[in-house]
Amino acid sequence: MGLNQTPSAERLHIGFFGKRNAGKSSVMNAVTGQDLAVVSEVKGTTTDPVYKSMELLPLGPVVMMDTPGIDDEGELGSLRVRKSYQTLNKTDGAVLVLDGQVCPGSEDLALLKRIQDKKIPYVVAINKADALSEAERKKEGEEGKKPASGWRWRKVLEDAGVREDQILMVSARLKEGIDTLKERLAEALKEEGPERAIVRDLLKPGELAVLVVPIDKAAPKGRLILPQQQTIRDLLDGDCQALVVKENGLKEVFESIGKKPKLVITDSQVFGRVSKDTPKDILLTSFSILFARYKGNLESVVRGVTALDRLKDGDQVLISEGCSHHRQCGDIGTVKLPAWIREYTKKELQFEFTSGTEFPDDLTPYQLIVHCGGCMLNEREMKYRLSCAEDQQVPMTNYGILIAYVHGILKRSVEVFPEIYRLLQE
Repeated sequence: MGLNQTPSAERLHIGFFGKRNAGKSSVMNAVTGQDLAVVSEVKGTTTDPVYKSMELLPLGPVVMMDTPGIDDEGELGSLRVRKSYQTLNKTDGAVLVLDGQVCPGSEDLALLKRIQDKKIPYVVAINKADALSEAERKKEGEEGKKPASGWRWRKVLEDAGVREDQILMVSARLKEGIDTLKERLAEALKEEGPERAIVRDLLKPGELAVLVVPIDKAAPKGRLILPQQQTIRDLLDGDCQALVVKENGLKEVFESIGKKPKLVITDSQVFGRVSKDTPKDILLTSFSILFARYKGNLESVVRGVTALDRLKDGDQVLISEGCSHHRQCGDIGTVKLPAWIREYTKKELQFEFTSGTEFPDDLTPYQLIVHCGGCMLNEREMKYRLSCAEDQQVPMTNYGILIAYVHGILKRSVEVFPEIYRLLQE
């Protein structure tokens, strides 16, 4: 992937939800102008969430997500419904698609409430406007002063807390109301607050950051991994300088360059070695720690790492990664982290592992959760996972924080963040 492409985790995620045959896939296809999802009159055609990264004007880069029907039946259907609800955890904006010929039912209203409870911006698209009778269209023209805006179900939706401007009648077949739907989505998803930075706010323009990138068997052939790419791009966006080196060349860099780096950023796997080789007057942190802050949970994961000192024999530790990849010998998640944790705690612990979209609903069996930096997860899903842990009172920390902690260099690794450094001084 080139640096000029927007990674999936940095794109707005828009989910299309509703019952089987409400027209979710058809509406999504109409919005995108592409046949991204399979459409059929047979109920339950969409059996798993379908994801497609694309540019959608006027929103820009997005991930479109088509989901299984929330009224699916049977044991397999229940699993599909669960997948749809899980998709909400990464949804930045939702389109609840209703069948204009059928009054919203309990499943529709339950999903609507879940969307509202999660504070997800949403639009209700009442599909199949073209199937309304001429009498219904005429009545709407008389009462609503505008054709086909969904008068039949307006009272049901308004009683459920849906505003007038969130309700829209569309026809996926005739492409009616689709442009308006895109405009409403754009308005609902309008970004607020300052733009987030990975690292560039920690340096002044012209200052130098040295990035330590091991090239071992786990490194992808011919390229850097996503957090390294994004960090370099973020430094360049801040008019900062970036120098990339392997861990065995770090000492030589300090001896040969003509200016003092402001910051060293290292892959967590070589944290201990890099700390020894980096002069004490140069700030040090890791990619994983930077991404913990970028996803908005740095303070929580710093607090969570102290649970290591309270683990007892037989306790369970969950190690979770946001991406799915082929496990190799010496894998950090399944091999190195358990070894470091056992060495530090001197306890007989039980480890479980999850990756990709899988994250347990019930976290109570675990005494500690160790999560990756979450570079493949969007901010909403990462915060959802953290809030699940907090709600169930299970400490959660991050790969980089834990590795720094067990190597006795956590204070040094967060010194670049004064508010977190002060927290550790308490």
